[in-house]
Amino acid sequence: MLSSNRMRQLLQPALLIASVVGAFAVPLTAARSQLPALMEPATHEYHVGKVIFLELVTPDLAAAERFYGGVFGWTFRDITVGRTAYAEATLGNEPVAEMLQKTLPAGEHLQPAWLTYFAVRDVDAATRMAVQHGARVLFQPHNFPDRGREAVLADPRGAIFAVLASRSGNPPDLLVTPGAWIWSSLIARDPAAETAFYQALFNYEVFEVPGEPGGQHFILASEGYARASVNAPPASRPDIYPHWLNYVRVDDATGTAAKVVALGGRVLVEPRLSGGGGKIALVADPLGAPFGLLEWPTAGNAEGD
Repeated sequence: MLSSNRMRQLLQPALLIASVVGAFAVPLTAARSQLPALMEPATHEYHVGKVIFLELVTPDLAAAERFYGGVFGWTFRDITVGRTAYAEATLGNEPVAEMLQKTLPAGEHLQPAWLTYFAVRDVDAATRMAVQHGARVLFQPHNFPDRGREAVLADPRGAIFAVLASRSGNPPDLLVTPGAWIWSSLIARDPAAETAFYQALFNYEVFEVPGEPGGQHFILASEGYARASVNAPPASRPDIYPHWLNYVRVDDATGTAAKVVALGGRVLVEPRLSGGGGKIALVADPLGAPFGLLEWPTAGNAEGD
C-alpha cells in the first residue's frame, strides 16, 4: 500500500463500466472451506481497513488463467470440489488473487468482476456496523476453516465489497512488486457520503485531495498508510453505478495495455499520466472484468515515507 503522505500523487478519475450488482451474491459451497490460508506461513499482522485480498468471479476460469498468466506472469493452482472450480493465483511464491468460476445468469446485465476484501478483526461486528449505517448483506458471515471468517456486503449506495478476518494474519505494509495489486478506488456519485460510511466502518483517517479535476476525491488512511481512495465519477458519466476498482502495479502501463489487447482484452481508458509521474490505464479482461494498471516508480517510494 502507498504511504499517506503520497496522497497527492494518487489516481485520477477514469471512464468506468456498467454495474456488476449481483455478480458476487453467489452460493458458496463447502468447496471454499478447502481453499488455502491467506498467509503461508502465518503472520501476526492485522491491519483493519487494508485491502488484503481480491477474488475474480468469472464464467470461464481457464480463459481467465490464460489471460492473467500471460499479462502478469501469474501461475495457478486449480482447486475443484464437486461442481465448483477455483484457482489460486500466485506471483513468484506469493498469492495475489483467487478466481471463482460461476455462470452468470442469461438475460441479466451482469459481467465478471473483481471483489475487494478488506481486513477486519471481527466479521460479525463489522457486518452489524455496516448494516447500521445502511449496508445490505449479500453473503452472511461464514467460517472457512483455513481462510477465516468473511461476509459480502453492498454499501448504502450499492458498491459491493467483502470483509475478511483472516486466520493467518494480513500481508505486511510493503510496496508490492509489479504484477501485484497496489491500489483500490471507489467510484461514487456522492464521495463525501461514501467516505463517511467507510470511515465509520474502518475508523479511517480521511484526507480530501484539493484541486483535483472531476469533483471530490478522498484518501482513506490508517496506521500512517493510504489504504484506498473515494473518487467522483467523470463528468461524462454522472450516472455510473458505484463500485470498487482495483489496480495492478506495472513497470510500463502502455506496454501492459498493449499486451492486454494482444491477449483478447480491451483498453477502456488509454494510458495517461498520473499525479505520481507514471501512467495509469483502465482495461478489461476478455470476459469483461475491469481493472486498472498503475505505474509506480521504485526509487523514493519506501513505505511510510
